Amino acid sequence: MRLNLKVVIFLGGSILVLAPALISGMFFASSLQQRVETVNINRLRALGELASDQMARRMHTLWRDVDGMARTADLSSPDELRGRFSFLAQLDPRYSWIGAAAVDGKVVAAVNGLLEGQSVAERPWFRRGLNGPSASDVHDAKLLEKLLPATPEPRRFVDFSAPIKNTHGDVTGVIGAHFDWNWVRENIGSLATPGVDILLLSRDRTVLYGPSDLQGKVLSVGSAIAAGQATSIALDEHWPDGHQYVSAVVPSVQFQDMPSFGWSLIVRARADEVFGPVRALLRSFWTILGIGALCTLTLLYLFAQWIAVPLNRLVGSADAFANGRASVPVYEETRYEEARDLAAALVRLQTQSMRPYQKRTAKVASADSKKLSIKEES
Repeated sequence: MRLNLKVVIFLGGSILVLAPALISGMFFASSLQQRVETVNINRLRALGELASDQMARRMHTLWRDVDGMARTADLSSPDELRGRFSFLAQLDPRYSWIGAAAVDGKVVAAVNGLLEGQSVAERPWFRRGLNGPSASDVHDAKLLEKLLPATPEPRRFVDFSAPIKNTHGDVTGVIGAHFDWNWVRENIGSLATPGVDILLLSRDRTVLYGPSDLQGKVLSVGSAIAAGQATSIALDEHWPDGHQYVSAVVPSVQFQDMPSFGWSLIVRARADEVFGPVRALLRSFWTILGIGALCTLTLLYLFAQWIAVPLNRLVGSADAFANGRASVPVYEETRYEEARDLAAALVRLQTQSMRPYQKRTAKVASADSKKLSIKEES
């Protein structure tokens, strides 16, 4: 089966015009989506790094105070220590409790005398502090819950502790400081932006701070696993709430010599919100391209029709001539030069083929005229 000229022009023109446009459009859409994805991932990562840095710097300020007190503490002067602790707690409300315990775990001096004379030997901050500077993750208040003023929610603390040493370098006790967990939460919350969630994770991937439906839960999504492995990564992943999120991982909250809490941050944003604008832009782009393609196909069809009509008429004339109907006049084509020349050629060919017939007709007519003349004379 052979294609006619109109189909060839239409199909060939469609391929030549639409194929480059389609390929270019696909390349543009892919490149735009990748750029938007990269920009948004970098934005989330930058926000996470900013939140981590600011929180770590603020915590580091507290750590320097605790470390400085441990370096200068003298357990033989409990009154002086108590005064220093009480003054610092009044000056900085982030301190919920500060105290110093001897190596046997007995509290020697503390802010406002709280827990003095009691044993803290089994508390994690004390045991870790005997071995060196330490930071203890968020925990519920134990001994202090009944001693401090009541709050709507149970008190929770994060701890810094450091060993107290004598001039010979021997550990003589431990200084510990409890900081209100709400202060940490408020710090993280102040760094959040609309449409973006900041999640603070513990070493075991438990959500310490984040959306209410996730707090206290152990995450198993890829970004949480990467955070537990101290890996910085960005992922587009499905979360337990059924939504797709773009997530960036900041593997540690650390600054200089501050002991690590083992925290990590995940900054996430809904994928439909992150990619919504670019998807709308791409839909508009493909719509415009589709309308353009439809207009192009229409114009190509009309152009193919414009080219084919004169040729079809000339083909009809040639076919009539070939079938012995030489008297059928050839349509005078003037639409474009080639059709005009072909029509003129067919006219000349028709004229040449008609000459013998015209001569015979002339002879017959001449003979008939002579016969008629003879009859009239007789």
